[in-house]
Amino acid sequence: MWPTTKLFYRSYHFSLKMFSSLIPFPQPVLYQGSSALTQLVNAISKKKQDKLLLVTDGVLKQLGLLEPLLAVLEKNNISAIIFSDVQPNPTIDNVENGLQLFLTERCQGIIALGGGSVMDCAKLIGARVVKPKKSVPQLKGLFKVLKKTPDLYAIPTTAGTGSETTIAAVVSDPINKQKYAITDLVLMPKVAVLSPELTLGLPAHITAATGMDALTHAVEAYIGVNGNKFTNNKSLQACKLIFENLFSVYQNGDNVSQRNAMLLASFYAGEAFTRTSIGYVHAIAHNLGGLYGTPHGLANAIVLPYILHWYGRSAEQALAKMAEYCNIANEATSDTDKAKSFIKAIEKLNKDMEIPTGLAQLKVSDIPLLAKKALSEAHPDYPVPKFMSQNECEELLHKLLI
Repeated sequence: MWPTTKLFYRSYHFSLKMFSSLIPFPQPVLYQGSSALTQLVNAISKKKQDKLLLVTDGVLKQLGLLEPLLAVLEKNNISAIIFSDVQPNPTIDNVENGLQLFLTERCQGIIALGGGSVMDCAKLIGARVVKPKKSVPQLKGLFKVLKKTPDLYAIPTTAGTGSETTIAAVVSDPINKQKYAITDLVLMPKVAVLSPELTLGLPAHITAATGMDALTHAVEAYIGVNGNKFTNNKSLQACKLIFENLFSVYQNGDNVSQRNAMLLASFYAGEAFTRTSIGYVHAIAHNLGGLYGTPHGLANAIVLPYILHWYGRSAEQALAKMAEYCNIANEATSDTDKAKSFIKAIEKLNKDMEIPTGLAQLKVSDIPLLAKKALSEAHPDYPVPKFMSQNECEELLHKLLI
């Protein structure tokens, strides 16, 4: 990579950091505990909103997880128009179908109950409501909405994406076989509800993948060059909670306190990366998801150790500090050893939760295009510790072959 290109990227990153420090980020009102749903509906009632689009997915609807919310809404004379046609990787068609239902029913706001896919779809439905002449692909990138969207109330049922406290949404384009992010301050939910009871039924493999998604957010936010005191503290808190609780809750999903700890970890990591952005792990994971439909958290979990090894000394000091905060490798004395121990702890967590070291669907013939798309996504937006070339990205992707 040419020095002038690197200089341009770093100048761009600096401008984003200045923007983040000067422009106050919106934050959702946070409700927690057994009365959280009641608090949410009371807040909706005060806004005199009596018809909302409830975005969810078919599985959650079948499992009956909507019923407690629907009961409280009905008690307060608030209608919920259910839209459950959201795929695990939400598509442009999902967004457009949700938009049509919102407009047809003349809804006044949106509730998103589900994982990151549901919340991302809900955000983009809101974006399309206020940008009727712009297609979803035309909103790709930074600050293309710039108009107040309908109120969004986010209720996560997984502990991983942190989408309930971020200004980004990811969508899949099946025709072009890619995923991309749409980022704007107006996409921040108005309210976030953290209710661990809603996550008790999560299968172990989803608990693992979403937990590793949250860890990836925290790590990439911390090791990037755009961190600040607030984001660094949130990243460290998230990492510690994940290392302390993820494997235990993977083994015993009925532990409410540990489920709550993971929701908080996801929330903290979301607060961090929405202000600092992400890195190459996400760039590669997004494109694996776009091409093969790989679940996002699983892709992040697989790619994370490889990227951290590749960063080498550029991320060594930051990883060492994370290791210290999370009480990993207390016997190590050098930053090098601490950083290596931190990566080993991630690899062990993956192994213990039966997350593979590679991707069976990955084809050698797809690697050049995957690398090109990943780097196109990352450059210049992601403030990574050091820059990766096309050849280096291809070499790394070859390590994912099984």
